[in-house]
Amino acid sequence: MSPDRVKLVTVSASYGAGGSVVAPALAERLGVPFLQRATTSTGASSGPEPCFERLGTEEAKLTPAHRLLTALTHTVPLGPTQSPVPSYHHDDSLREHCEEGIRQLAADNAGVILGRGAAVVLGKKRGFHVRLDGPAELRAAQGAAIESVSEDEARRRLAAADRARDAYVRRLYRADPTDIRHYHLVIDSTAMPLDQVTELILLALGPAPDAAVPGPRATAAGR
Repeated sequence: MSPDRVKLVTVSASYGAGGSVVAPALAERLGVPFLQRATTSTGASSGPEPCFERLGTEEAKLTPAHRLLTALTHTVPLGPTQSPVPSYHHDDSLREHCEEGIRQLAADNAGVILGRGAAVVLGKKRGFHVRLDGPAELRAAQGAAIESVSEDEARRRLAAADRARDAYVRRLYRADPTDIRHYHLVIDSTAMPLDQVTELILLALGPAPDAAVPGPRATAAGR
C-alpha cells in the first residue's frame, strides 16, 4: 500500500452490516464527497435522482420495492399460458446513468461510494474496495438498531434488501457482489462496534497526510 492515504473508497454492504453508518463516516473523516447507494433497505430507490426512475411504465405502476425487484430479477415466467416478460433493452442506458456519480468521483480520485456495484465498476486497480457482511441474524439485530425498527421488520427488510442489491449487480454487471475477489478488505461488521469498523478501514487506507512522522530518537546531552 502506498504511504499516501487512499481517498477513493467503495463500500459494499449487506443489510444490517452498517454500510449506511460506516460509509458516510468514512467520507467525513477523509473529507471527501459521499455517494449514497441506489436502493434503500426496503429495496426502493433512494436519492434525488435514483437510478431506477428510468424503469418502464409497467414497472412504474408497482411500489418502489417491487418495481426494483421486478426490473432486476424477472426471468422467463413459469407456465405456458403466461405472457413472456419483456426484455429490458435499456440496460446500457440504465447502467450509464447509475455510474455517472461513480465516474465523477473516480475522476477526482476522491470519494466514498456506498453500493451501486462500484467495486465491480472500478476494478481492483482503482480505489480501495470494502465489503461489510456478517451472519444474517446478527445483521438483522444490528439493522433493527440502526433503523429503529423491530427485529421482525428488520428480517423482512434484510430479505428484500439483500435480494435487491444482489440482483442489481448480477443484472447490470453479471457479477456476484458477495465474491470476495472484488474487494481489498472484507469485514464481519457484526463482530465489533461500527466505529471500530470505520477505524479499521481508515487504518487500511494508510496514514493521514498530517500524521506525525517519527524523527531520530533524541539523545541526552553529553552522551
